[in-house]
Amino acid sequence: MKTDRNYILKMKTRIALFTLMLIILAACGNEPGSVDALISSGNLEGIRTKKKELTEQRRSLEREIALLDSAISANDENRKLPLVTTFEAKQAAFDHYIELQGDVTTKQNVLIYPEMAGTLLKVYIAEGDPVVKGQLLASIDDGGMKSQLQQMKTQLELAKTTFERQERLWEQKVGSEIQYLQAKTSYEAQDNAVKQMESQLSKYSIRAPFSGVIDDVIKDQGTVVSPGQGSEVFRIVNLSNMYIEVNVPETYISTITPGKMVKVYFPVLGETIDSKVRQTGNFINPDNRSFTVEIPVPNKGRNIKPNLTAKVQINDYRNDAAILIPQSVISENSEGEQYAFVVSGINGENIAKANKNIIKTGKTQGDYVEVLEGINNGDNIIEEGARAVKDGQEVKILQQS
Repeated sequence: MKTDRNYILKMKTRIALFTLMLIILAACGNEPGSVDALISSGNLEGIRTKKKELTEQRRSLEREIALLDSAISANDENRKLPLVTTFEAKQAAFDHYIELQGDVTTKQNVLIYPEMAGTLLKVYIAEGDPVVKGQLLASIDDGGMKSQLQQMKTQLELAKTTFERQERLWEQKVGSEIQYLQAKTSYEAQDNAVKQMESQLSKYSIRAPFSGVIDDVIKDQGTVVSPGQGSEVFRIVNLSNMYIEVNVPETYISTITPGKMVKVYFPVLGETIDSKVRQTGNFINPDNRSFTVEIPVPNKGRNIKPNLTAKVQINDYRNDAAILIPQSVISENSEGEQYAFVVSGINGENIAKANKNIIKTGKTQGDYVEVLEGINNGDNIIEEGARAVKDGQEVKILQQS
């Protein structure tokens, strides 16, 4: 019986539309003020009046057709509803990162120069050898200074013995004070001379200034070396104390601070490591309006080298209770407002009403957008099929997640 009523309603609608069209055609063709007659008369004012009259008739007809369509839709149990899928908006922690590029560097990457001139007698290490701070790397011909030092030490022993004897005699009130003072002065002077000679002699030994790896042996054994530019002997690098220096735009000066989380990716190695901002610069570069940030890099495998290119993602924002939705469900109207469809009133047959919610968005990370206004925790948002939905329209939900 319901099907029969729907059929009768549709037929009545069609008859009404046909009747209205006949009335309009009859009015246009038979009345003295018909379109053809007006055009033939050339009466511009009459033509405009007739156009206005027909326009009003058309609008009235369209309103009636819309009402009839609504009635059909409301009474037709076999009507086709848009098919959609939905998901529930939930609060979640949201971290936003800015992506920058920098180079790996180290503050312990230095060239080692000789302090004294002479022939490089012995090189004790090779390229790639690990060394510790103070380790002997090479020795330079001292020109007989070791022999001189040995003679000075012998003289020092004699001066020390003489001083100790004079000191004992002076304590016993034997001998003159001048003899005691002369012995003391002679001993102290000889001791200082020995220490000075030892200091000079130590400069003929080249030692590691810090622990690291010998990256390059520049001068070979037997080469004559001397202090100054162009006479470097070794390059030593510490691969443990590595860091990345990046230039960050000044707009992030208040959000990127020491301790912020950082993800570091090395394209050449295909590796990603986690780190933190160690230091931020206190100077804005006027050329590019940026400040520097230091990010330490752990290098247990020793495969990270100075000047290696790295991509860094620095955390500049966090929201522990953010509403996140995919970018694909967001649309924009002609006024530039963003919106998404939210369903409500879901019945037992998974039929619900779609509502267009104007939203305000925040930051974007990957495929997801932070929603600041317009969507609440627990709202059901249309994901697939949103493009075919109109505001206030009923929809059929195929799947909820």
